[in-house]
Amino acid sequence: MMSSSSRPVRGCAAGLLSLAFTLALPAIASAHIVTGESGGFGSGFEHPLTGPDHFLAMFAVGLWGAQMGGRAVWSLPVTFPLIMVLGGIAGIVGLPFPGVEIGIALSIIVLGLAIGFAWKPAEWGALLVIAVFALCHGYAHGAELPYAADPADYAIGFVLATGLIHIIGIAVGLVLNPIYGGRLSRGLGGVIAIAGLYFLVR
Repeated sequence: MMSSSSRPVRGCAAGLLSLAFTLALPAIASAHIVTGESGGFGSGFEHPLTGPDHFLAMFAVGLWGAQMGGRAVWSLPVTFPLIMVLGGIAGIVGLPFPGVEIGIALSIIVLGLAIGFAWKPAEWGALLVIAVFALCHGYAHGAELPYAADPADYAIGFVLATGLIHIIGIAVGLVLNPIYGGRLSRGLGGVIAIAGLYFLVR
């Protein structure tokens, strides 16, 4: 059995592994239309950090993985961007996918509630939830990718920032989970879910 002192080390290693996998993924871009000179690396890096819908979803994935523990620390943050690629391809080729924006808002709500209630399903169940919402995020990004002035540079910045957000979520979860029996982490999940309601009604 792994000692409690080794868990943070494993979590950090898992975060770095998540970043490495994310950086190796094919290009995906912003969920919003980007035109003109705004489609470069800087804009791609900035968007996930300033776009609250994407930031909260990516952050929640890392936070939930850290809360679940075990393999979920790395499997959730790695699976989400991998499935996003499939959704992105569907968006690029123009396959129909109704209700994408609702799915994005629901992803924030559901992930926030999962953290808030400290829901720890079987790993395959968590991955299924992650996969459904990853398709929504990926489709939105892929559908807008051709409109970027420089899709390749934009996507590199976007994917790099996404990987960093995953790591932030994992790190915050590893710090908060031991405090007050995990109530701080669960409270943060509740805040995320409430923010998701805003995007849903908007």
